[in-house]
Amino acid sequence: MLRFSQRRFFSSARTAFEAVKKSHDLVIIGGGPGGYVAAIKAAQLGFDTACVEKRGALGGTCLNVGCIPSKSLLNNSELFHRVQKEGAMRGINIPGEVTPNLGALMKEKDKAVKQLTGGVEMLFKKYGVKYYKGSASFIDEHQLKVDPIEGGEEAILDAKNIIVATGSEATPFPGIEIDEERIVTSTGALSLKEIPKKMAIIGGGIIGLEMGSVWSRLGSEVTVLEFQDAIGGAGMDAEVSKNIQKIMSKQGMKFKLGAKVTKGVRNGEIVNVEYEDGKSGKTETLDADVLLVAVGRRPFTKGLNAEKIGLDFDKKGRVVIDSEYKTNKPHILCIGDCTFGVMLAHKAEDEGIAAVEYLKNGFGHVNYNNIPAVMYTHPEVAWTGQNEEQLKEAGIKYKTGKFPFLANSRAKTNQDSDGFVKFIADADTQRVLGVHIIGPNAGEMIAEACLALEYGASCEDIYRVCHAHPTLSEAFKEGAMTVFGKPINF
Repeated sequence: MLRFSQRRFFSSARTAFEAVKKSHDLVIIGGGPGGYVAAIKAAQLGFDTACVEKRGALGGTCLNVGCIPSKSLLNNSELFHRVQKEGAMRGINIPGEVTPNLGALMKEKDKAVKQLTGGVEMLFKKYGVKYYKGSASFIDEHQLKVDPIEGGEEAILDAKNIIVATGSEATPFPGIEIDEERIVTSTGALSLKEIPKKMAIIGGGIIGLEMGSVWSRLGSEVTVLEFQDAIGGAGMDAEVSKNIQKIMSKQGMKFKLGAKVTKGVRNGEIVNVEYEDGKSGKTETLDADVLLVAVGRRPFTKGLNAEKIGLDFDKKGRVVIDSEYKTNKPHILCIGDCTFGVMLAHKAEDEGIAAVEYLKNGFGHVNYNNIPAVMYTHPEVAWTGQNEEQLKEAGIKYKTGKFPFLANSRAKTNQDSDGFVKFIADADTQRVLGVHIIGPNAGEMIAEACLALEYGASCEDIYRVCHAHPTLSEAFKEGAMTVFGKPINF
């Protein structure tokens, strides 16, 4: 009778010899927003396409532990908050105390994730994309080895072309050990088993502010420790940043700007945090039930065996590519978070389509000056194009105009009138250079701004387009009016 170690040896040896060998026109490593979109587009264009994903569920960080689950918690925590705080004012009488059911919130979040990741797998079947469940690594420039996970098969893939779309991971904080229980990344913050009495957040960017919003609404005392002197991260207009901080402060969140965190240690069920105050230089301390480390994300390419084939990387660990997404090996392309640019799902999606179009037709298109960003707090914050700081640095003459939601009839009717629409336009031509919105449905409204920028619209082009009444979009129209003239309702 074979001992366990012997059985394991013979099993692994047999598996190696029996590895499935397949050939494809295109193999995509990573099934996130960039990878799965590229796979579907490639199949639509006639490529024999395969996608390798090691998570066991398609959709990457975004669908599994990022965009989608966070939006479920953001939406449902906001509904709870409104019913609890505004129900009586709105004429909704609910007997008894309104309380959150964390288990049900998490169940609803998981349901959305399962439905959407399963939907991507169905699309693969619909378009004939071969799905390998496992980790891919380079054998040589054209061959990949797939180490299977449960439900997958070991395979050697021969690929005419390869797209690397392996995404990103949370950036660690030096000296702070993540356990995803008391000291968490965004992944752990999406699956807490109880509502913390106190939550501290290192990082006042979009991820930190969204997660802080969720737990603040559910009853946590949230303190944000941000090293910079403004929240929101790169790209957010300074005026917008100051205003959203005021709004979120009124909602109960606390902010420590210029705070340099020096220590975060778990002590039983409490996390002790130390930071240097930016103004006084003194060391301050605070205790929290949960510490969220949200200092950004970094490219993830571990396990690819990329060094074997000599792929070029820059100093930030990003895969170096040219304007057609080709690496220094022309048949190997790269898209999404593991190469240059903002780490946004929709940027990766557009790159996935463009990369495949380059392979098929020799041309593709992504306008990197018009990639919208959205922060799904309440109110939402959204922007595209350039902000004032960027235009000043570039020496471009511009004019600005703002229209407040307080003067918008739909926002007033909904009792949801915080924020404004801010336009930035060329001082001479009126061409729209940037739009920045704080307000209800800003994430949807910013699409109109993207269309305007893409086609070089002027402020007049926008306000001469009829907008339905009463809608929030009228604030967008009147925002365009404010730059060179006067709005009607303000």
